[in-house]
Amino acid sequence: MRRQHSVAGGDGLRLNVMEWGRADGRPIVFVHGWSQTHLCWMKQVESALAEEFRLVAFDLRGHGLSEAPAGQKHYTGSAAWADDVKAVIEALALRDVVLVGWSYAGLVITDYLRAYGDAGIGAVNFVGAAVRIGEQAMGPLIGPGFTDVFAHAAGHDLEAAIDAMRVFIERCFAVKLSRRDYERVLCWNMTVRPDVRAALGAREVDNCDVLGELTCPVLVSHGRRDVTVLPAMAELILEHCPQAAPSWYDDVAHGPFMEDPLRFNAELGEFARRARG
Repeated sequence: MRRQHSVAGGDGLRLNVMEWGRADGRPIVFVHGWSQTHLCWMKQVESALAEEFRLVAFDLRGHGLSEAPAGQKHYTGSAAWADDVKAVIEALALRDVVLVGWSYAGLVITDYLRAYGDAGIGAVNFVGAAVRIGEQAMGPLIGPGFTDVFAHAAGHDLEAAIDAMRVFIERCFAVKLSRRDYERVLCWNMTVRPDVRAALGAREVDNCDVLGELTCPVLVSHGRRDVTVLPAMAELILEHCPQAAPSWYDDVAHGPFMEDPLRFNAELGEFARRARG
């Protein structure tokens, strides 16, 4: 069963929140990345995970069906992202949540953890996730899968933006997507305005210090062939978070949950069962 909610996030901004699975199950909240939507998690929410867990995925501000106000100020402050996650958790009365964050969502989740701590969090799964972004991260931690396309993706030439997003998607996945999946991914990427993409990329954030304060279980799932958020980022997370465990995908790039969903879902289910609370 799919349920849809409208939640007032940070500054009252309206967030589109979707829910599947068992109402009495352990909640797993999926947070997507830059220029994506909740739809990227369909191989999880339509899997056997829904028979055991309460699965929640929401569109980040500026993405999908969530409100997308103009103006960089709505996207560059860490407090707004933290408050969005908090609003979803509180509005749906979620307890001992397992947070699963892909790519840019690593920043969003650590923004939340910086502001509110992990007392109400059962576990965190970083998936091809970034915890540092800005000029110093570009190159050593954020790779050409992002840096080569960002300027055109954030510009106002529609043809150039479409071509940039096509390249971005192709580099995200080492495992070739089906035509249906590729078309859906391209479509939802293009629902995000260039100015929103630009605002997210303009942030200067380093949340590494937050990792050392975590007390909940942490899993780092990362593709060895990732050229978007480089494996060096996963190593950085593992370095700063002593209790974090790695899960390396040798033949996968930036999207383990789409490229190898059977393994990813099995590992996530096992991880969620071991979460605290």
